Amino acid sequence: MSVMTMVQSINNALDIALAESQDLVVYGEDVGVEGGVFRVTQGLQKKYGEERVFDTPLAESAIVGAGVGMAAAGLKPIVEIQFSGFVYPAFNQIVSHVSRLRNRSRGKYTVPMVIRMPYGGNIRALEHHSESMEALFSHIPGMTVVIPSTPYDAKGLLLSAIEYGDPVIFMEPKRIYRAIKQEVPEEKYTIPLRKAKVIQTGDHLTVVTYGALVREVLRAAMKAKEKGYSIEIIDLRTISPLDRDTVVDSVKKTGRFLLVNEGPSSFGVGAELMAVVIEDAFLHLEAPPSRLSGYDTVPPLPKGEHHYFHGPERIFYEMEKVLKF
Repeated sequence: MSVMTMVQSINNALDIALAESQDLVVYGEDVGVEGGVFRVTQGLQKKYGEERVFDTPLAESAIVGAGVGMAAAGLKPIVEIQFSGFVYPAFNQIVSHVSRLRNRSRGKYTVPMVIRMPYGGNIRALEHHSESMEALFSHIPGMTVVIPSTPYDAKGLLLSAIEYGDPVIFMEPKRIYRAIKQEVPEEKYTIPLRKAKVIQTGDHLTVVTYGALVREVLRAAMKAKEKGYSIEIIDLRTISPLDRDTVVDSVKKTGRFLLVNEGPSSFGVGAELMAVVIEDAFLHLEAPPSRLSGYDTVPPLPKGEHHYFHGPERIFYEMEKVLKF
C-alpha cells in the first residue's frame, strides 16, 4: 500500500495499463512533456515514449475523432480533455461516432475508449474551468459516465473503464485532486462499473451524491448526527447507467431521499433519480423526494462562487427540510 492523492492514483492506474497493453495510447493537450495541466500524466511519456504518450494540438474534436479511428483499428486510446468545459467542440464526435459505432456496425467495431476530463468548480477558476455537465453525457445512449470520489476508487474505476470494451466518460473532480490522501494498493485492482457504494448506513434519510461532494455530505451528516438523525449516504460512482437497485433499496428502508450534486438542477441527475424513487419506491416515501443541485446558470466568477457551490451548512439545511417534512 502507498498513500496517494487522486492525481497519483490515476497516474498509477495509467502506468499499470500502459505496461500491461502495448495497444494502449494516452494523449491530449500537454499530457506528454508537461504531464497535463494538473500533472496527472507526469513521467509517463518519459517511461513509455512519444509514440504512446503524446501531445496534441488544441483541437478537441480532432482529439476525440482520432480516437474513434484508433479504437476501430484495434488500439485502446485514453484521451484527456484539459478541462470538461473544453469538450464541447468534441461533442459531435462523442454523440455521432464514439457512442454509436458498435450499433452502427452491428457489433463489428467497438470503441474501447476512455475520455478523461477534470470537472467541477469551487477552485476559484473561470466558467469553462468550473462546470459540472455530466448530465449531458449521461443522456447519450451507448455512453457510460463514471465519477470517482476517492483516490482508491479513482484507480480501481479507471482500470475497469480501460478494460470495459465500450466508451467511458471518466470525469475527475479536480477540487479533490490533491485534497484527499488515502492508502491505495500499488498493484492492479478493479472496481466494477455501474455499481454504487453505500459509504455510510443510516435509518432516517438517504442522501445520494458523487465526486467532490461526497466529502461535503459526510460533513453535513456529522451535523445531522449531533441532532439525532441517522443518514445513509450513497456514492453513485457510475452516473450512467444508474445503479437503481442500491438507491431504491435504501429509500425503501429510510423513507426519505435527497440528491446532492453540482450540476444544473433542470433536467439533471437529481431529476432522474427522483423519477427512479417515485417509480420504484413511492409507497415507502414519508416525504417528497428532493434535490440540492446547482443553479441553472453558468458558474460565477471566483468572487461569487461561494454563493453557488454547496458546503456542509447548505447540505444540512436541505437534509433538515426533508427530515422535518
